[in-house]
Amino acid sequence: MHSAIRVRGWFRMRAAIVAIGATVLVAGPLPGVRDSADAAPPKPMLGRCMDKYGTSATPPPTYKLPGYRPAGANQWKTPNAEDRFYGYDHLAKGFEALTDPGLIDLPAGNDPKKYAWGTPENAVTTWRQNQAGAKPYAGTFNEWLNNVYSRNEGNNKRGNAFESEVVKYFDLGGVDWICQKNLRDLNPNLYKDLERTLGKDVMKDGRVFDAVNQRTRTVYEIKSGIGYDARQLKIDAELVRRGWRVVYINGQEPDAKTIEKYRAAGVQHYRHAATPNPRFTVGKYTPNSNQLMTPDPNRPSFGSGGDMARRSAPTPEDARRQIERARGLIQQPGNSLRGPGGVDFSTLDISYIGQTKTGNLSYSFSAKNADEESAPGYGGQEKAQLISDAFFTWLALTPDHFWVNLNPDDPNTIMKAPFDKTDAGRILLEADMEMKRDFGRAEDPKTDAGKRFWDQITKVDGKPCMGSTRNWIVPKKAEVRIEDDGAYILSAPLEVKSVAQEYNTPGPGGGMPCTLTKEQTAHNMDVYGRTILPVVQKQVNEDAKYADLRRVYKARIAAEYVRQTVARDKKAFGGSFAGIIDRNQVKRWPLRGKNAAWDKMTVWKEMKRSFTEGDFKYEIPVGGEIWVYTVGGVDLTQQPQEKVSKARFQAEKPNLPSVTKGSRHEALDYQATGVTVMGGDNSGQPGGGEPGPGPSPSPTGKPTGKPTDQPTGSPAPSHTPAPAPSGNGGHTPLPTGGTGGGDTDGSLADTGTQVLTIAGLAAALLAAGAALVWIKRRRGAGE
Repeated sequence: MHSAIRVRGWFRMRAAIVAIGATVLVAGPLPGVRDSADAAPPKPMLGRCMDKYGTSATPPPTYKLPGYRPAGANQWKTPNAEDRFYGYDHLAKGFEALTDPGLIDLPAGNDPKKYAWGTPENAVTTWRQNQAGAKPYAGTFNEWLNNVYSRNEGNNKRGNAFESEVVKYFDLGGVDWICQKNLRDLNPNLYKDLERTLGKDVMKDGRVFDAVNQRTRTVYEIKSGIGYDARQLKIDAELVRRGWRVVYINGQEPDAKTIEKYRAAGVQHYRHAATPNPRFTVGKYTPNSNQLMTPDPNRPSFGSGGDMARRSAPTPEDARRQIERARGLIQQPGNSLRGPGGVDFSTLDISYIGQTKTGNLSYSFSAKNADEESAPGYGGQEKAQLISDAFFTWLALTPDHFWVNLNPDDPNTIMKAPFDKTDAGRILLEADMEMKRDFGRAEDPKTDAGKRFWDQITKVDGKPCMGSTRNWIVPKKAEVRIEDDGAYILSAPLEVKSVAQEYNTPGPGGGMPCTLTKEQTAHNMDVYGRTILPVVQKQVNEDAKYADLRRVYKARIAAEYVRQTVARDKKAFGGSFAGIIDRNQVKRWPLRGKNAAWDKMTVWKEMKRSFTEGDFKYEIPVGGEIWVYTVGGVDLTQQPQEKVSKARFQAEKPNLPSVTKGSRHEALDYQATGVTVMGGDNSGQPGGGEPGPGPSPSPTGKPTGKPTDQPTGSPAPSHTPAPAPSGNGGHTPLPTGGTGGGDTDGSLADTGTQVLTIAGLAAALLAAGAALVWIKRRRGAGE
């Protein structure tokens, strides 16, 4: 008995000891007891986002996170993210204009490891190592420097900075959110399972998660740019199939092909469009231009606008070769921003003009995106230079120069010198000629519009009869918003108008074969306006052959903002436009390249030939006979503007000021519009700013321009070469009282000609060309 009792008592005592031990393990060591575990706090779990980025120890509410946000406008994007700027070092941007690697001294020898990444020495030694290897880069050093070396540095450092921005913004904290850890270490069993399913080649490097929560089975793949990693996407598609939620968070808007890849893989797509802000040092080899968008050649312009133009290939073939040479050499392609091959430079326009806080000229170009693989962008340098030259031409010449005149009766008044020595003048005259041809094509009875036109016009003796017309382009209401110290050019549509008009020069056939009454002429013009004009107007606004006309017209709008600003304040833009405006000196902005020897008389002679001999002959059966109708001629003129309120601007173009500001340093996508914004200024200052603990919103400002209340009259269309200029060189200064209180209409001052016309203020850009319809009878169908 006693023995049994002692045994039971021993077991009870042992159980008590175990219980006490368990209590000690939970509560900590007893007072006075010290061991190695007491010497330091427990080690945190490796890879927690809160340890890496300083996020909260409390996990964020799920409903605030990408992939879990409630349905609505901001379910798949961060509202006002463009106002958040995140900085990073992109040192190679400071010497991207270096063309000769031999100019860089290498004091530590030719080993790239002896020099820091992002330095000229590291770039040059890396290049030499590449050239000595088995597969040397086939392009130039500068091409490699921009398209491979600098791009890789930017992808790496921008990617890291953007990841920090996203993790901090969504406050991915608590013990469950893990950043930059490999699945192979986090979940070996899942890794092995995926390896069996996808193969060792796909899984050989594991899968490093930017941010992952295994408890909720959520993965965030964070990309600062527009792309993705194909291998990662294949793994993520398998994770989705197994019930994981995978969200790709892009800083820039991916193209349609990429989004389709996301959909096919089953991953979700979220846009956090914070604005990248690279830091670098401006030096001897920093890209700049003393010819592009700067009033002072001693203060060259810097920025992504000129940089993208400089880097763009001159031809589509060159663009394809550049893209192919860089293939396989790009690190972290998902962090890449859009390169020159991804921009359709044929659509390049100026979209913003303003001045910096220090009084320097600032600007932004915009263009539609292009598909680098199927149709890469090219020709950016030529288009950007054209915009810049036209901008300064409109400022340098007084508005009485802003007309062209293609009239078969008048070979002596085509253009006023020196406007005829500029590309802006050339483009206006050539557009005049091209519109003549388009009217001829539109009147072809084989087209729907042409058939309706010929069927509906007046018949004289049973035969269609149409008199001559004068056609011109009238810019419709341009939408311009003045914000802070700049003007946003939102739209600048064009309208085609027509009036009946007779000319002395005989057309083909020697004369007019029919006579119309006033009522018949009015009927014909009504038919013309309903059938032919809409066809040509659509071409003028959308066709690629009129893109240069639209380009120089928007440059005219930008120039008018500067003209009015300087008229109000002579010190605006640092006083740098004082020696330019109305000086009638355009030698700095001449005819360039293949057009350097262009002659206005060549265009006039072609117009005269077309007018007298005809370009288009349409055979229409009339009463058993064939009649030949021959068409020729065109014209051009002006427009009003539409005021854009602050509320409308913010609603229709949200965060555009922040994107425009950020585009000074990097070419940026604007929202999901398929448009890239590229800017710059001539301040000579490097990009970026002082690094801080986190991103900061961009400052907002208030508009500074106040329009006058009433217009002062507008010149009517005329077939004379140009109306005489009136007062102050054809423009009216902005009011000197500033903006006053509150928001104004946000437009330029209305100065009497519905500001911002092609012709300028009080001087119409006029072309007194003609569109004549001549009728010649043929005796038989065989003639």
